[in-house]
Amino acid sequence: MTFTSSVSNGRTVIPSVLRQELNIQDGDQLIWQSRNGELVVTTRRAQLAKAQALFQSFAPANAVSAADQLIAERRRAAESE
Repeated sequence: MTFTSSVSNGRTVIPSVLRQELNIQDGDQLIWQSRNGELVVTTRRAQLAKAQALFQSFAPANAVSAADQLIAERRRAAESE
């Protein structure tokens, strides 16, 4: 889908359909980039999901969670105190 909006005093409106589709709420921070002559806008939430997917691609499929291992170690340490 393609939508248009105008710029007025340096501001523009994100069409409500896009805000709903991307779950953009009041107060959300947007990241603006100029890429090959185009304006690209994304949310911090989308950037976080992208980073998480990137890191997940390096983790073995059946690897034990490092966070779970740390929690288990801390619990064992707490029990031995």
